[in-house]
Amino acid sequence: MAEPKTLLKYPEPHSQVSFPVFKIHGEAPKGPIEKFLSLFADVRAGEGVTALLMALNAFVLLGGYYLLKTARESLILPGAGARNEALLSGAQAVLLMAVIPLYGWIGSRVNRLKLVAGADLFFAVNLVIFAAVGHGGSGLGNAYAAAFFIWVGIFNVFVISQFWAFANDIYTEGQGRRLFPMIAVGSAVGAVLGSERAAALSKAHHPPPELMLLCAIALLICIAIVFVVNRREILREDPVSAREAEEPLGRDGGFQLLKRDRYLFWIAVLAVLLNVVNFSGEYLFKQLVQNESIARFGAEVASKAARQDFTGALMGNYYKWYNAAALAIQLIVVSRLMRYAGVRAALFVLPCFALVGYSAAAIAPVLVMVRVLKVAENSVDYSLQKTVEQTLYLPTSREAKYKAKAAVDTFCKRFGDVIGSGVIYAVGAIGGQFGYVTGPGVITPAAILRSIAVISAVITLAWFWSATRIAKEHRKRTV
Repeated sequence: MAEPKTLLKYPEPHSQVSFPVFKIHGEAPKGPIEKFLSLFADVRAGEGVTALLMALNAFVLLGGYYLLKTARESLILPGAGARNEALLSGAQAVLLMAVIPLYGWIGSRVNRLKLVAGADLFFAVNLVIFAAVGHGGSGLGNAYAAAFFIWVGIFNVFVISQFWAFANDIYTEGQGRRLFPMIAVGSAVGAVLGSERAAALSKAHHPPPELMLLCAIALLICIAIVFVVNRREILREDPVSAREAEEPLGRDGGFQLLKRDRYLFWIAVLAVLLNVVNFSGEYLFKQLVQNESIARFGAEVASKAARQDFTGALMGNYYKWYNAAALAIQLIVVSRLMRYAGVRAALFVLPCFALVGYSAAAIAPVLVMVRVLKVAENSVDYSLQKTVEQTLYLPTSREAKYKAKAAVDTFCKRFGDVIGSGVIYAVGAIGGQFGYVTGPGVITPAAILRSIAVISAVITLAWFWSATRIAKEHRKRTV
């Protein structure tokens, strides 16, 4: 849908609770949906239904993902442990080096509807298979948990990246800046309710395969929404845009685009650095959770079920709290901050939180404190930062929105995890402490956790630098 061609003519009286401050001359009056959505973003006449459907898609998608995320932690932490997640993230990165070119090849041969819906259907079928194997009592144990961990890591980055690529494709740069904060409200609500449901189901002893099937149903709902939105937007677009939507993407691959375009290159660098820091922080927290479960229930095989229930409930509540905070930020702060400060200024908010948080974790790496710090960091990441990241692709080509974005959101982020795992193992090797035993079970000493927090704070400074480069390139494309 193209932006209205008329110019902004006159300001409306300023309002603290609704958007916009400016009205387009000759704009049709807003309907009830647009008036309600204008509480959260600058939604204009005719945009409400599609924006609401996109928010619903994000809600269902994130709700389903958090069911899987809790199922993943319930399987992996009591078995393979937090440290082995690092090796599994490396396996994800290796697989993605093959998956990204395959995705680009498919994108050059099908239109956007088949690309997005087909990928969602593929992942839904995979979930049914995982659930069947899990219910069948295959006896694979840690191997099954490891395979599911790798799969969820790929699933997560791909389906969410595709959703936002689709959003970038159907909206203009101006529309995206206005509407993405509101659409992201759906993500925040879905994450909160999904994590809350996952925690409740874990407490009620519902096994991971049941959570997998629920997520498969969520993906089918998302496919239906994509069909409806795609049809609506094709009917509303001008003939040229409608014809373009039915065409496959160009031949350039995602990695080729990152290499050729400096703007996309620095976005990729930021993604790597952000995930190095985030991976290290998640390791700190999950290692402390693992230690606490061992301290409470012991490390014996007989206590594995109790440790699974404890881990699932604690991680579910952890996700619930930081997603609740993210929802509040998304509803109240994001639209207004991006409106008054702009996209470029918003790039620097999360690294400020990370620098403060990891500096504090270096002083006191204890479960209660790290949990509070990670809730604060993740709430900003999953609200403001994620919205800003999606907005950065608006002034790019269709190929960049799907292929380059997929490369950044999948391989680059997982490559950041690999570097983060390297940091963790390097610190452990230098300290000679991995495998250090205190009583029943393996517990990572506080000195190692402090060292990881210090390194994360240092890497955050490089993150600041990449943000300045992106801001410079973004200004060239949008001013």
